[in-house]
Amino acid sequence: MPDMPERTAAATEMFHTVLVANRGEIAIRIARTLREMGVRSVAVRAEDDPSPHPGHFDEVVSLGAGPLRETYLSSDKIIAAARSTGAQAIHPGYGFLSENAGFAQACADAGIVFVGPPASAIETMGDKISARHAVEARDVATVPGIAEPGLDDAALIAGAERVGFPVLIKPAAGGGGKGMYRVDEPAGLAQALAAARREASSSFGDDTLFIERFVTSPRHIEVQVLADTHGTVIHLGERECSLQRRHQKVIEEAPSALLTEAQRAAIGQAAVETARSVGYVGAGTVEFIVAGDRPDEPFFMEMNTRLQVEHPVTEMVTGIDLVEQQLRIAAGERLAIAQEDVTLTGHAIEARIYAEDPAAGFLPTGGTVLDVDWPYFSEPRAVEVRVDPGVEQGTVVGSSYDPMIAKLIVHAPTRAAAIDGLREALAESSILGVTTNRAFLRALLDEPSVRAGSLDTGFIDREGERIAAQRVPSEVLVQVAASEALQGPGQLGAWQADGWRMGGSVGRVTRLRDGDGVAVVRVRAERATVTRADGTADELLLPQDAWVRETPEGAWVRTRDGDFLVEAPPRIRRGRGPAEPSLASPMPGTVVAVHVADGDTVAEGQAVISVEAMKMEHVLRAPVAATVHLQVASGEQVTRGQELATVTPIEESA
Repeated sequence: MPDMPERTAAATEMFHTVLVANRGEIAIRIARTLREMGVRSVAVRAEDDPSPHPGHFDEVVSLGAGPLRETYLSSDKIIAAARSTGAQAIHPGYGFLSENAGFAQACADAGIVFVGPPASAIETMGDKISARHAVEARDVATVPGIAEPGLDDAALIAGAERVGFPVLIKPAAGGGGKGMYRVDEPAGLAQALAAARREASSSFGDDTLFIERFVTSPRHIEVQVLADTHGTVIHLGERECSLQRRHQKVIEEAPSALLTEAQRAAIGQAAVETARSVGYVGAGTVEFIVAGDRPDEPFFMEMNTRLQVEHPVTEMVTGIDLVEQQLRIAAGERLAIAQEDVTLTGHAIEARIYAEDPAAGFLPTGGTVLDVDWPYFSEPRAVEVRVDPGVEQGTVVGSSYDPMIAKLIVHAPTRAAAIDGLREALAESSILGVTTNRAFLRALLDEPSVRAGSLDTGFIDREGERIAAQRVPSEVLVQVAASEALQGPGQLGAWQADGWRMGGSVGRVTRLRDGDGVAVVRVRAERATVTRADGTADELLLPQDAWVRETPEGAWVRTRDGDFLVEAPPRIRRGRGPAEPSLASPMPGTVVAVHVADGDTVAEGQAVISVEAMKMEHVLRAPVAATVHLQVASGEQVTRGQELATVTPIEESA
């Protein structure tokens, strides 16, 4: 990684205390820079938040317990915490209040420095329609579309016909993919608009929509900018963020493999002009959509008026600590970096580790972290590995906060070496007790098109199910079956193992869940045979050094390819007749909508209940035409596997 600019004492003299209005990995990351700068750090914490971030701060202020609006989203409580601790500045991190113009203004009114841009810039860029108009005035190209305040559905439908299909519906407020819908044919537009308005209203309190032409083979490229209060604006190169799912980024890298030096300079200048269009101050990110076959024509998409999750890749190729720069700019210092001082050295790539189950449609997961390991390379290597963790052993991962629980970042001389290094870093990492996307990330990095840099924003949506469809490795099943932890008193029944059969011993037989099927593992002497539901079989030697930990949910097994939760197959309930099928929650979360009344008759496939967790909404639908009996109401918190409704098939109820 390049050497970082030397620090001066000016910022530490200006800010002796800074409060961080955030939690998790970003709060921990900001605290690290504050500690290096010698600045006293103050954390805020919701009483029911299990995040480990308070342990990294000099002082912690409780925000009480309750919903987010009463804790991390309470401007009054955050400002009161800053006043009570003598904090001169508040760093908002990302998410929560980081792009809240009202909060930025409230800080100014309270005489506390908001580490970010002025409220006016947040307000302009927070509305995608006003943002388009602002950058167009600086000759920055935008995606062709229809974008005016207050457009009703009829106007949007008419505008879409003029723009041409496919189109992308976008909310004027907010971001992160919420309320965004691609529509390929006119027939689907009205329904998509209704869904987008509902989601935008729920997420942002504003259902204003606009429509853009959908760019084919789109690549998501963003540019990091820095702007001080003295009129200097520079860019720090671009990041490629095309590997995303449902508009949520998964892998980010810098620089982009797509751009030439000339194209890099041009897109960087467009980002600088975008920042100037709103009198921007601080660190910000200008996002562009670029057609894969026309990288010389970037279209402005939006500006994030805050630090980005993926900022570490820029730090690693430039050697510039972006949090330090934010603090220095907020303290009134001039940028000590000129545009010609910015050089990009090597390649950096970041993977976001989410608490989610890729094999189950990427649904959010949860649980208690039983054990956590991060990469440790005892010998010097050509790659540099950075970990931004948000959990530690004992942390409870629930459904109240974002599912990203850690980031792994690797810097290397070349892109190929960086990808290899990230694969190795993922192999050396482990988070037991919570199902994560670690195995999926390694498999994703092995994809030929990913390694070749032939990317677009729809790649994971197209190929994710295939990449995630990994059955439990035979080695893992054998480790569980052979583990002494599962052979103690009372364990054989739980794992449905039986060592004897008519005609003599066949060794120990264990049945374990294998995706939607059951695998039979026969252990005898030093060998084991795994027979799958499709009839295929593997014969293996018993492991000599297996890591298996038993929990009430099943057995956790740590491997280089991923952490696996191996469960026993469900017991077969026997009785005089079949049990009524039920709709069980696929994830821990909140019931956000009940689409039917108790006792209603529904058609097959009809929506019954919607559950939301970690920015994802999942609709449970009737498996057959049936009468529905509800077990929950809107607003209730539910656990994974909890029965939400039962359905009685119509032919049975007749």
